[in-house]
Amino acid sequence: MILITSEKLDTLLELVNSGKFIEAVLQTLHYVSVAMILGGIFGLLIGVVLTVTRRGAVLENRPVYALMNFIVNFFRPIPFIILIALLQPLARVIVGVGIGDKALIFSLVFACAFGIGRLVEQNLLTVSSGTIETARALGASPLRIIFTVLIPEALGSLVLGYTFAIIAVIDMTAMAGLIGSGGLGNFALQHGYRQFNPWVTWTAVLAVILIVQIVQQLGNVLARKLLRR
Repeated sequence: MILITSEKLDTLLELVNSGKFIEAVLQTLHYVSVAMILGGIFGLLIGVVLTVTRRGAVLENRPVYALMNFIVNFFRPIPFIILIALLQPLARVIVGVGIGDKALIFSLVFACAFGIGRLVEQNLLTVSSGTIETARALGASPLRIIFTVLIPEALGSLVLGYTFAIIAVIDMTAMAGLIGSGGLGNFALQHGYRQFNPWVTWTAVLAVILIVQIVQQLGNVLARKLLRR
């Protein structure tokens, strides 16, 4: 049994006072922010393409849809811990390194793009076909339908989808230590689990829970406002 001694609490206080805990929090927020900005943009593009090229859609193109659908289904189910290893050679080509923060962010963006792509597709498909057909009947071009009908009508649902994605990315950052990156997951592993210090481990866990709660609350509030419009 691991004893929760005052010495272990002192170790936690030293880590907080030295700035290592705050640094881990900021690293996690940095990873998530960059991954969601880049992965969110690529994911939106993938989701839109999947939606508008499927059968009966405004830009129906079965070969394109089949190819995109296959690619998304191929990469999306791969566990992130395995994806990091698979992407190391590609990361060396794209960002110049296979380990460290750049490699981690590259892997996060890659995973985000395909995961968010499917979320975007699912949310865009909730838009009433009647609304889209009305826009087509009024002579709106496919691009106009996408940007003035499809995305705006699904905006509330998209916010909830992106909120879910942010929380998933926070979970993914726990793997950062495997390729030499930091963040709260690595902080808990290095200074808590491996040092048998539950004070450190639970502090990192509570920090993650707090971040997730804030993100979820903000997402819910924004989605509620958009859905009431």
